[in-house]
This record gives sequence, C-alpha cells and structure tokens, in this order.
Amino acid sequence: MIAIIDYDAGNTKSVVKAVEHLGYECKLTREFSDIKNADKLILPGVGSFGDAMEKLERFELVDLIKEEVANGKPILGICLGLQLFFDESDETPGVKGLGLIKGKIKRFPEKEGYKIPHMGWNDIDIKDNTRLFKGIENHSYVYFVHSYYLDSEVREAVAARTQYTTDFDAAVEYGNIFACQFHPEKSGNVGLNILKNYCEV
Repeated sequence: MIAIIDYDAGNTKSVVKAVEHLGYECKLTREFSDIKNADKLILPGVGSFGDAMEKLERFELVDLIKEEVANGKPILGICLGLQLFFDESDETPGVKGLGLIKGKIKRFPEKEGYKIPHMGWNDIDIKDNTRLFKGIENHSYVYFVHSYYLDSEVREAVAARTQYTTDFDAAVEYGNIFACQFHPEKSGNVGLNILKNYCEV
C-alpha cells in the first residue's frame, strides 16, 4: 500500500486518482499506523513552505517522516513536497524544512518576458540511469506550477534539470528519496509513467 500523506495541502486528490488509475492501492492518510505499514510514501502539496511545515508539525508528522525515510522506506515528494525535503526556503525565512537532503529553495529571479509563477509545460534534461525516469525520453515535457525552485547542495541527487528564468533542479533521486518539482499527476502519459516507475521501485 502507498500512503499519500494528508496534511491538509492542496492537490492531494489528483495524486490519489493517478495512483489508483495505475492500479496501485493507496490511501490518503495521516494515521501513524498507515504510514508505518505502507510500502511507500508520497508527500504531495500545493501551498506555502511555512504553512506546510506548520501543518506537518501540528499533525506530528515531521519526526515520523524522518524516521520512516531513515529506515529506508521510499518517499516521493511532488511540487511543494519536493521543497519540504530540503533545509529552508526564501518563501518563509527562518522556517526549517525536513532536511532530508541539503539544499535551499530560492525565489525565481525576475527576467524580462517571463512571468512568475512558472506555470505550464516545460521540458526536462534527464540524468542517465535514474529509476524515476526509466523509459522516459530525455527532454520530455512535464507540467510545472511554482514560484520557487530547488538549488540542491547534493549535486549527485539531481535527477533532472530545466530552465525558466534560471537553470534549476527539477527532480531528485537520492537513495530512497525521490522528488519532482513538476506535477507528474498532471503531466499526461509521461507523468503517469514517472509515477509508475516510483510505484515499482
């Protein structure tokens, strides 16, 4: 069973529907027993970094997530979920993230001709031999909605990059930790195949 972590964030139902569409059992939950008994975890989310961390703390999920990841359970972060895996964000200075991987979330620099947030389809430059992107053609297009981007200190964790007003890290794969800044559940067949790859890790 795949536990999709429920911390009152936006966009959870579309992730549930996508995983169920692929034929995998999943449950939107914040129950400790469900999370502990799950084979894999997904941390989705749309919203602000500080608000999300406050909710994870309020539901006492921070230590549980860290413990499950330390024990080797696979976890996938989507959009805000990816950002929460890192140390801090320009969006909410002073608020600490989960710190699963070293790195910072930064605000996109302004650039003439570009609107922030970065919203819509963009192609990704995929690193060779990643499990998350197995069978996915390089420079495939996926769907993004975000105003802040990842700058990972752990460069070997970066699985894909792209460009908007700057080059940035679009996905990570680091041991049992996987994450996408884009929304695989809104990225057509490419996104479904990425989710399928994660479900089969």
